[in-house]
Amino acid sequence: MQLTGSQIVIECLKEQGVDTVFGYPGGAILNVYDELYKHSDEIHHILTSHEQGASHAADGYARSTGKVGVCFATSGPGATNLVTGIATAYMDSVPVVAITCNVTLPLLGKDSFQEIDIAGITTPITKHNFIVKDVDRLADTIRRAFKIARTGRPGPVLVDITKDVTAAKTNYKAVKPEVVPRKTENIEEASVKKTAELIAKSKKPVIFVGGGVGISGAEKELREFVTKADAPVCDTLMGKGAFDGSDNKYMGMLGMHGTKTANLAVSECDLLIAIGTRFSDRILGNPKKFASKARIVHIDVDPAEINKNLLVYEQIIGDAKEVLTRLNASLKKTEHKEWNAYVADLKKKYPLKDGGKGLTGPYAISKIYKETKGDAYIVTEVGQHQMWAAQYYTYKHPGQLITSGGLGTMGYGLGASIGVSIGNPGKKVFNIAGDGCFRMNMNELVTAVRNKLPLVEVVINNHVLGMVRQWQDLFYNKHYSATILDDGMDYVKVAEAMGATAYRAKSREEFDKALEKAMKSKTPVLIDVIIDSDDKVWPMVAPGAPINECFDGNDLKEETKK
Repeated sequence: MQLTGSQIVIECLKEQGVDTVFGYPGGAILNVYDELYKHSDEIHHILTSHEQGASHAADGYARSTGKVGVCFATSGPGATNLVTGIATAYMDSVPVVAITCNVTLPLLGKDSFQEIDIAGITTPITKHNFIVKDVDRLADTIRRAFKIARTGRPGPVLVDITKDVTAAKTNYKAVKPEVVPRKTENIEEASVKKTAELIAKSKKPVIFVGGGVGISGAEKELREFVTKADAPVCDTLMGKGAFDGSDNKYMGMLGMHGTKTANLAVSECDLLIAIGTRFSDRILGNPKKFASKARIVHIDVDPAEINKNLLVYEQIIGDAKEVLTRLNASLKKTEHKEWNAYVADLKKKYPLKDGGKGLTGPYAISKIYKETKGDAYIVTEVGQHQMWAAQYYTYKHPGQLITSGGLGTMGYGLGASIGVSIGNPGKKVFNIAGDGCFRMNMNELVTAVRNKLPLVEVVINNHVLGMVRQWQDLFYNKHYSATILDDGMDYVKVAEAMGATAYRAKSREEFDKALEKAMKSKTPVLIDVIIDSDDKVWPMVAPGAPINECFDGNDLKEETKK
């Protein structure tokens, strides 16, 4: 069957089961959009307000559904506007396929209008990318892109297609997508056996859960592993929900803004089993003093992560679900009553507090958790509100918290929440934002309104760049350089101008009423939550300090008295 390149693009998307694409058209990609028009009953296109919003929406869609997210952009600035979203997906191992179109082959390399080497630009932030200059190679290239995005450690792949290829014709034959097997070839049974022996001998084990557990769908195997090892559990920001946060074995998040319980327990443990995490600097604090009393076992699908940031005692390379399955088969039920009792005492001694009597970020998050019964998707921007969302909402399932962990992308959340809402119809979706983040991509509120999405935009408004100000307050002698946003912006009016319903809350009572109305809404709602400019995220570990030196506001007051 003879098809044009643009027809092949659409047919290949259908082969892969794609039913939603996020994007923004332009001259170089018009042939593809013209073909997409003819298949609008099969592939739903979401027109975002900006290409970056499209890449974030594809990312949120992928994280929350487990499918590959797809975004389209045209050449030049259209393609470069995807870069931040692609980098965000790369850092957090999210399967996204970005399809861009470029100028015609004779115009490549001549600084033509809206020409850019998008493949060269994105090489460091993709698993792989392609430039398609021959229509005969187009179908196989798109199929490879989807396979690469899903294989092993997932990630983004970019396919750039010259415009003449989208118009050229070639033979096309439909191909059933390959089943992507789990990565098991590097799993060494000797390492599995040794790890089981280490657990059996351990007196103070801790299980440390990263995003890889959720990506592999290993939450069931993890629960069995925790039961057999009888060990307390902590997680990373990306690992939220892989282990039920309401379980009594759960200690909270580890690291810079982790709980005191998790940080102190890891500092005291004799065995740390880390699963699907890369030991980022936000986790380690001072790497020379991290878990200094423990032997560390690192389980990860990506061998490049082993011993990259932290030297470990034992390693198992492979898919988390498969590794845990084999570990569970090798491990006999153990008991650590004294250790678990010690950790339980830490939890009682160092509970998270909601920050005071007035309206605070922690109060707002806790109230959202209560009203949603823990069953909403929580998307965040980046900053203080992100940490509060991690601390004060209890996540029971992987993919419930959608956030930019590795890159820390301000402006990520609203686009991502659109992707989450599109991919999970009937589910309530909250985007927790700061006023600084909302300013960056607030234009995507129009996209949510146009598509009548029942998402709730909660702007934690402290009139400053909160996390940066917190650092300035604690470490920069209160030099609030370029972090004050008290310029009269009225977010309620802005939201209403974009077609959304909006409320302002200055007290707990006002927030409660606004949230009640938002929960019933079938269309986008914004709640402008006014909090104090100097509210802080506690606990905290100073940059470069060991994680057992975590402190909060009360600790600072006691230090001042001395």
